[in-house]
Amino acid sequence: MTELEVMDVARDALTTLMTTAGPILAIGLTVGLALAFFQALTQLQEMTLTFVPKIMAVFTGLMILLPFMGRNLSDLMVRITERIATGG
Repeated sequence: MTELEVMDVARDALTTLMTTAGPILAIGLTVGLALAFFQALTQLQEMTLTFVPKIMAVFTGLMILLPFMGRNLSDLMVRITERIATGG
């Protein structure tokens, strides 16, 4: 396997990682920022207020996006096994 092929596989893996984990991270970030903005506006500094909505939003996002994430990872595995089968 040449250096260019290794870089191609690494780029494919990183792209798959970003497209798989990115939406869930974006959901957590958006909900966290909205809650922080709400706490700053109301001056309500309750520590547990941030955890439950974020956990619920990420869990809901996972339930909705799980088929997409599984298909994305499965496609990566198929591409990698095809490279192994063809010898490069």
